[in-house]
Amino acid sequence: MTPVHPQARIGHVHLKVADLDRAIAFYSGVLGFELTQKYGTQAAFLAAGGYHHHIGLNTWESKNGTPPPPGHTGLYHTAFLYPDRGSLGDALRRVVEAGIALDGAADHGVSEAIYLRDPDGNGVELYRDRPESDWPRDANGTLQMVNSPLDLQALLDDAA
Repeated sequence: MTPVHPQARIGHVHLKVADLDRAIAFYSGVLGFELTQKYGTQAAFLAAGGYHHHIGLNTWESKNGTPPPPGHTGLYHTAFLYPDRGSLGDALRRVVEAGIALDGAADHGVSEAIYLRDPDGNGVELYRDRPESDWPRDANGTLQMVNSPLDLQALLDDAA
């Protein structure tokens, strides 16, 4: 098997949503992504940093729909990478101020992550990577990821 090119990246995620305006309010109003284009009442694209879109939202097959029930296949979560701890802390502040419940938070050694759900029940991970030189490794140099509690108050204190 030939491996994928090491510079390949996931360019964007496109989500089926039940209510387009509600989804825009979450991804733009809470998380802060910029609305770059809207196609009437059926689709919208949002991004960070002037990119054409990182997030696509549509109601083409899902208007007024419900999330899949537990125990079914589908998207586990979409992960949004923040450039530093202060930016991740600011994202947490926005989520807390919006009154959105967290599903969890973890320090994985290589990263710090916050888990929640969007209004359609899609899993969302907000995270930041530590510098690779700080990743935990054993005596043989093998990566040793962990699942330790994340101090959310300290993260809020570091908010940008």
